[in-house]
Amino acid sequence: MSIIRHLEELRKRLIICLVALAITATAGFFYVDEIRVLLVKPAGPIELIYITPPEALMVNIRLAILAGIMVAMPVFVYQLLAFIMPALYKNEKKLLVPVVFAMILMFITGILFAYRVAFPFAIAFFLKFASDDLIPLFTITQYTSFITQFLLTFGLVFQLPLLFLFLGLINVVTAPLLRRIRKYVMLVILIGAAIITPPDVVSQLMIAAPLWVLYEVGILLVMLVQFRRKKKKQ
Repeated sequence: MSIIRHLEELRKRLIICLVALAITATAGFFYVDEIRVLLVKPAGPIELIYITPPEALMVNIRLAILAGIMVAMPVFVYQLLAFIMPALYKNEKKLLVPVVFAMILMFITGILFAYRVAFPFAIAFFLKFASDDLIPLFTITQYTSFITQFLLTFGLVFQLPLLFLFLGLINVVTAPLLRRIRKYVMLVILIGAAIITPPDVVSQLMIAAPLWVLYEVGILLVMLVQFRRKKKKQ
């Protein structure tokens, strides 16, 4: 297709995505109370407050949009694949679809791990500092920002093994190289966790520990790729 046709196709795909987001975000706004209850659940019996008149409304709108994005994600993925698939070779198409779905699966796994394991541990740690003269009161803005950032960070962190798998497939990294630079990677992980998480040690450790495990899983995947490649050559 010509550039104009490509742009028209892209415009059509974007309009479909925006319409899907508008529908799901609107539906999400009607269920925003349930969404908020779901986000508060890992923290236990806490009360959220708001300190400015429009604060609760703005948070509800943000939660509705975020929920809309999550629900409309299959539409986004389908439109993306439908746009780029015609330009790919047959072997590239076979590789792309599993990779995209693996990314989605790992993203969901990361969010579930954070929601079920990491976040409850982190919030329980912070609540231990409460006392009779120190009452924990979280504003709705601060709490929702904290937990959504926490969950999304874990979703992105869980993409690490797939990144290593991709780099191994294109011969950019090898298992011996990854093992050799392990100690330097650990330092980078700690620094990265300090940057991408809220400013506290517990959250940073809750990111760094899974990252380290995922790094080791990535090494195993690269080893598997190299083993299969060597076996084909024999």
